[in-house]
Amino acid sequence: MRLNTKFMQETFFIVLKGIPVTLQITFVSLIIATPLAFFIAEARIHKTPVWEKIVTFYVSIVRGTPIVLQILIVYSLFPSLLNVLVVKLHLNINVFELNPIIYAYIVFSFNTMATLSEVFRSALGTVSNDQLEAALSAGLTNFQSYRRIVIPQALVSAIPNVCTLTVNLLKNTSLAFMMTVKDITALAKIEASFGFNYIEAYIDLFVIYLVMCSIIQICFRIVEKCVTHYKQTSVKPKSRKGIVCWK
Repeated sequence: MRLNTKFMQETFFIVLKGIPVTLQITFVSLIIATPLAFFIAEARIHKTPVWEKIVTFYVSIVRGTPIVLQILIVYSLFPSLLNVLVVKLHLNINVFELNPIIYAYIVFSFNTMATLSEVFRSALGTVSNDQLEAALSAGLTNFQSYRRIVIPQALVSAIPNVCTLTVNLLKNTSLAFMMTVKDITALAKIEASFGFNYIEAYIDLFVIYLVMCSIIQICFRIVEKCVTHYKQTSVKPKSRKGIVCWK
């Protein structure tokens, strides 16, 4: 079997045009999911009545079902439910003409939130309650205690897992083509369908995803080194009453 190298070269540059869409889905989903995941983690750690049961049920559903199924349900069900709401409110909006990337944001944020909340819950568990209690007794507010003491320490242990989650999210965005989103996977499949050059198109995708994921991992390694170094140089001069206090 001979590969069509000319097709591979031409398709490679066409597929590159889909990178902004792929990255947009990845980072917008992370931005939406991060604050919500933190509150979910807090609700589970402190066992907040009612909320703790609700978020535990939510996390179980997301982790117990494949993302493909979540995409199919959201992309099939959500537009219909939204259309019912629009009709009842007498809004002049055609729900079925919305940019499909909106549904991609919903699905991947929904999925990422559950996994990221477990990352945060694990990371926050590495910081002893004595640190928070000592900070509160020293006169810091709850917000200041988290911002200057709890979160910086938890961040050190969370970064490797956040890196893994981000890489997995980037790879999962390849399923966005199921919602007619023209990301790099969709563009590659469209080009391959004309001459059935799927192997060549998939090799292009392999190379592009490998490079993108490698760059993300390198960026996280740099961040991890910076955070670890900052922690090591900040602990001694800023420690008091048994707590680690960062500016």
